[in-house]
Amino acid sequence: MQLPFFYESNLTEQSNLFQLSSTSFKHAIQVLRLQKEDAIHITNGKGLLCRAIILNADKKQATVKVEAIKFIEKEVVKTCIGISLLKNNNRFEWFLEKATELGITEIYPLLCSRTEKQHFRLERLNAIIISAMLQSQQAWLPTLLQPLSFNNIVVDKKDYNIKLIAHCNLKEKVPLQKISIKENTMLLIGPEGDFTEDEIFLAEKNNFIAVSLGNNRFRTETAGIAAAVLLKLNN
Repeated sequence: MQLPFFYESNLTEQSNLFQLSSTSFKHAIQVLRLQKEDAIHITNGKGLLCRAIILNADKKQATVKVEAIKFIEKEVVKTCIGISLLKNNNRFEWFLEKATELGITEIYPLLCSRTEKQHFRLERLNAIIISAMLQSQQAWLPTLLQPLSFNNIVVDKKDYNIKLIAHCNLKEKVPLQKISIKENTMLLIGPEGDFTEDEIFLAEKNNFIAVSLGNNRFRTETAGIAAAVLLKLNN
């Protein structure tokens, strides 16, 4: 049976005796009913993975002893999806969860010309990707940034060798599955009304390649998941 995973941002290679955070404590002791001498995995979301044993637990806290430590190397190739915020927060949260499980390394929420206004709660969204990281038993937490304007991300982001944009315009596009993802890659997904002509022009002017995700027209969050799957399959 696989050991349950827990996230502790303060975990270091020097950790020996470690007190679980309130979130980990509630899940381990109150939900999973783990007891003294039960084993767990702990990660700091930055590659560190530890096997630990519960030494003691009461009604308020639990202490564990770290028995083994290993470092999981980060993927050499970064895969980033820039995706428009959505009017329906649940759909955006669903995308974050699935993109994390698939192993996307960076997520940039976009503010495009046709993005509808809404609240962005970074703390809640970080909690969702932490949960998805633990569910899929990974040791690296994807980077989630504050929303960026489309223009800023297209013009300013220079650390990606492959830059792609998926849109519904009838212009000629390269099927994403035909692109080999061997270098740092960013792919942009627009809002429900798609990118504007001006946005597409600006992206192409800044060396973004137009790609197709298939013959069907997708909702934004579906397009994001399709892109995530194809990026990881071609990696």
